Amino acid sequence: MPTTNGATAAAGVLPAPGAAAGSVREAGSVREAGSADATGSVGVASTREAAADAGLRALAGANPVIVVGGLSGIAAVYEPLAGRLRADGYRVWIYQLPNLGLGDITASAAGLRGYVGQVRAATGGAKVDLVAHSEGGLVSRYYIKNLGGDDAVERYVSLGTPQYGTYVANIVSFLGLGSCAGVVACQQMTIGSSFLTALNAGDDTPAPVRWTAVRTWQDELVRPVDNAKLADGATNVLIQSWCPLRVVGHLGLVLDGTTYTVVRQVLREAAIKPNCLAL
Repeated sequence: MPTTNGATAAAGVLPAPGAAAGSVREAGSVREAGSADATGSVGVASTREAAADAGLRALAGANPVIVVGGLSGIAAVYEPLAGRLRADGYRVWIYQLPNLGLGDITASAAGLRGYVGQVRAATGGAKVDLVAHSEGGLVSRYYIKNLGGDDAVERYVSLGTPQYGTYVANIVSFLGLGSCAGVVACQQMTIGSSFLTALNAGDDTPAPVRWTAVRTWQDELVRPVDNAKLADGATNVLIQSWCPLRVVGHLGLVLDGTTYTVVRQVLREAAIKPNCLAL
């Protein structure tokens, strides 16, 4: 399973976070901001430097962030999202689903459990935060609910995850292409599947994990769109309820600037106020 640095997570080799490990010091280059002293703006520059230092010190103790990919999503697809997180000072890893997520979601979740363990061991972190796209959100939920992930995950953010299935998966069968053309994960993501029935039994969002589900009206793969919501006290964010003119597709959720502002606010436990003009 290729990762961002070419390592093979399936073989138990943890990919290094690359720039993430150094970004706590490098992001922002706060020491260089002192050059403003030459202009006479000593007080302003010092205040900004102090604020930036305080922010970076806070992020130095932030949980490692694992971006969990979706169906057919190679790690490189999620590098723009990981890059934004690194630029904000986070230590970031990308978990590419085994076999690109075509197989059993429960097996992918077992792989995620091992991967989280490696990240925690490498960083000394007690907890991690998961930012999961599409099928990756189901993989992450299964891990949290059924494989002990509630002890290892502090925050869960899903982006366009068919929490209650999608009729796009059902259509494949309707068109006579078989049961999702033989793709196990697709079968599991059909509305009313035994997998989803079991996953959604009981509490959608068990404590102590903090749960957020982000969705978009223009999601062409999760239909109905509200099937990307979670119940039982989760924070559900519809991008267009804040930004009516924002057009964001399914893959766009991992590339869109407005969506990223939501992710950042969740990770910082700030009030959710999407920036509709973010690039």
